[in-house]
Amino acid sequence: MKKLYFLLPFIFLACKTNTITTVEKGSQSNSKPIAVNYKVSETEISDFLKYLSSDELEGRETGTKGIEKAAVFLEDFLKKNNIKPYFKTYRDMLTNFKSPAFNIVGVIEGTDPELKKEYVVLSAHYDHIGIEKKEQADKINNGANDDASGVTSVAAMAKYFSETKSNKRSILVVFFAGEEKGLLGSKSLVEKLKKQNFNLYTQLNIEMIGVPMKRDYLAYITGFDKSNMADKINEYTGKKTIGFLPKEAEYQLFYRSDNYSFFQAFGKPCQSISTFDFKNFDFYHHVSDEFKLMDIPHITAFTQELLPAVTKIAVTETQEITMNK
Repeated sequence: MKKLYFLLPFIFLACKTNTITTVEKGSQSNSKPIAVNYKVSETEISDFLKYLSSDELEGRETGTKGIEKAAVFLEDFLKKNNIKPYFKTYRDMLTNFKSPAFNIVGVIEGTDPELKKEYVVLSAHYDHIGIEKKEQADKINNGANDDASGVTSVAAMAKYFSETKSNKRSILVVFFAGEEKGLLGSKSLVEKLKKQNFNLYTQLNIEMIGVPMKRDYLAYITGFDKSNMADKINEYTGKKTIGFLPKEAEYQLFYRSDNYSFFQAFGKPCQSISTFDFKNFDFYHHVSDEFKLMDIPHITAFTQELLPAVTKIAVTETQEITMNK
């Protein structure tokens, strides 16, 4: 997550399966949740996150050798799962950063001749804040929670759609660079997409989901009252998946991650989903944000629970998620 300067006084801070998803034709609002017969692999979640937050990647600061290794890892993942590049290659060069840096962007084409012209964006940022300049025993900001956890979940969702072919709309899979530098990767990308008349339906940005909350809902959404996304996700999962976190509104987190760039450019429901609630993780932008503190069963369960929702978002005949008046 982009550094929250104003918060620092307050915080220190699938088993592989070939089963398919059952999708009812002409899904309508208030219909029963989709039955997803696909299991997210806990082992794959663990392996993916462990490498992405490893010391080898040196904190994944934008423009460094460490994030280059992360980019190669993500490119290889997309290629292995038959997810095509959206541009000529997976690398989308940032236009607003002094040294070479790039988002990683893939696309899963929709199965419906008309609905595939509309896009659902699934995203997370793969950069972090790199290496501490002051001398200390541990100098690497591994960024396991922020936001290797979100990237891991998005990657698992992308694999799901690639295998099940259950998306009528097209899915744009984006791993952003430059988020920690001021949302630079998302700002750069939306400029290009706007010039293409990119037909955006909605964006789900996954941010810091490495540990669970002790609440009666799984996660919260930023900008809760800006759209009906929270209600729709809960309808689609048949559970209280998304709730309202007062701290999110107080600290205006809607404006602090890559969803905001898309919202500014397109005026559509573009929101981040998170399970970091300012009480459950003490190491925001800290060298102790490491893999060993991540709750792998939670990340797996989080991803699994969202699958019916992201599937329904990708198949409804009309755009059911809308901005509030």
